Amino acid sequence: MNSKGDAMPLEETSVDWRGRPCKLNKHGGMTSAVFVLGLQAFEMMAIAAVGNNLITYVFNDMHFPLSKSANIVTNFIGTVFLLSLLGGFLSDSYLGSFWTMFIFGFVELSGFILLAAQAHVPQLRPPKCNMMLKGSQCEEAKGYKSLIFFVALYLVALGSGSLKPNIISHGADQFRKNDSKQSKTLSTYFNAAYFAFCMGELIALTVLVWVQTHSGMDVGFGVSAAAMAVGMISLISGTIVYRNTPPRGSIFTPVAQVFVAAFTKRKQICPSNTGMLHGSQNNVPNHVFAKSPNTINLLHTEKIRFLDKACIKIQDARESPWRLCTVAQVEQVKIIISVIPIFACTIIFNTILAQLQTFSVQQGSAMNTRITRSFHIPPASLQSIPYILLIFVVPLYETVFVPIARKFTGRDSGISPLQRVGIGLFIATFSMVSAAMVEKRRRHAALHLNETLSIFWIAPQFLIFGLSEMFTAVGLIEFFYKQSLEGMQSFLTAMTYCSYSFGFYLSSLLVSLVNKITSSSSNGGWLSDNDLNKDKLDLFYWLLAALSLINFFNYLFCSKWYSYNPSLSPTQPQVQSYRQENPENHSFDPSKQIEVDNIVP
Repeated sequence: MNSKGDAMPLEETSVDWRGRPCKLNKHGGMTSAVFVLGLQAFEMMAIAAVGNNLITYVFNDMHFPLSKSANIVTNFIGTVFLLSLLGGFLSDSYLGSFWTMFIFGFVELSGFILLAAQAHVPQLRPPKCNMMLKGSQCEEAKGYKSLIFFVALYLVALGSGSLKPNIISHGADQFRKNDSKQSKTLSTYFNAAYFAFCMGELIALTVLVWVQTHSGMDVGFGVSAAAMAVGMISLISGTIVYRNTPPRGSIFTPVAQVFVAAFTKRKQICPSNTGMLHGSQNNVPNHVFAKSPNTINLLHTEKIRFLDKACIKIQDARESPWRLCTVAQVEQVKIIISVIPIFACTIIFNTILAQLQTFSVQQGSAMNTRITRSFHIPPASLQSIPYILLIFVVPLYETVFVPIARKFTGRDSGISPLQRVGIGLFIATFSMVSAAMVEKRRRHAALHLNETLSIFWIAPQFLIFGLSEMFTAVGLIEFFYKQSLEGMQSFLTAMTYCSYSFGFYLSSLLVSLVNKITSSSSNGGWLSDNDLNKDKLDLFYWLLAALSLINFFNYLFCSKWYSYNPSLSPTQPQVQSYRQENPENHSFDPSKQIEVDNIVP
């Protein structure tokens, strides 16, 4: 604060690998982010090759039943994304993003090596057996064989989950938020990160899956281990040019203090003049500048007023941090609470993604995979179709759509992150509509016409979802990162991946519930048989399409309810300049108050 009460900008807190202040011409920028993008591409290549074809290995080699195999895969992928919260917490609180990636990168690498070893040594797997033959009594993996498999699988999950939010946040940390030019480049970085993701997925679903199919799963897992090793080399190569954000201690303690203090003072009445709240910098009606250590200046907002009770100061009383909090602390908690409904609306979207990595792969296995007389496309490689499209669409989005949209909206990213997410959620519904129609036609052709449809019939469901993912996935990551505060970037970014986790867990729950509800004494449920020709997979797809459409309308309501904290908007300097022009009067003129629509990041 200066003598006139103006909020002072927070100084740069980024340091180099030795803990010294960063130099503008040496550290950060897209040059540094490229090394992180290298890890993004190679790590995605490694994990995607395992995850997207895992159901084939679990079913054919470990001999688990089809529905159980699908649940093993969805639980594994769900755990990967759930553990991103652990990675985000450790990074922001204790380790920093670089050291979190360094440690857990090697954890993930060890998991790939153990998977490759089990797939290579016959004694570590059940005897070979064809699960598709009627009446076959294949031995299911049990005992130490099952233990080795799950230990290896969840080492990969622990490593990959802890890496994911830090890859995004560490790359984004290379750009200075208070530099308008680099701030504009940040949106480009998010698109570049998704492009690296697409390239990793594409190579995994074509080259690596082909290797798994023709050279064996042991070689395939070994190639994943090699890809992960290359990614770690890329990460380490950029060490001397990274801008690192130091950890700031437990991120949960200040949040817990707000809830405890607000509950303790629940009978207090919030003052009408919010300038009386503890930690406010000025006596300003409705909006108050607040400052907290290691955070940017925050504006007080009127939402979730109950939490403001944590800032009520009892006269002539010395209160502990568990009974009295600053406005900045409370606003941090409000931001976290406010993004939860947006986060929840993407769960169904990721439940649809789970089907494309499980049942749609089995769908492809029941179709004609021949392209030429001697070449058959691996069913898991169908998932590469959207990424082939996206490696062309993402650059076009950045170079054509964004500049055009920017002229109409005035936003650096063309459209707001919330608008981008909404477009993706709407498109995703049609992926399941396409999947349901094709599955009904495939089963009819197999049962009544004795025909086998070409595997390319299911390509549209992958294409449609790939397009929707370009909007939703990138928009959600950009939204969470831009709404995060200093010291919480990795954790809030991890919430994006946590959405994937809940989506995959919900998929497992839906499969079990649908089987239980639709089963009878004479017939099994829609998804209870190992033979898709006897199942009702198309009805399950229709159910997901209906849930997706309902979820989209729910998102429209939640996104309309959500309001950005103006402090996190690029337009904040306008507020600052207004206050500097009116040093003697810090209250806002309603005619000059910034509208929410104008401050969407």
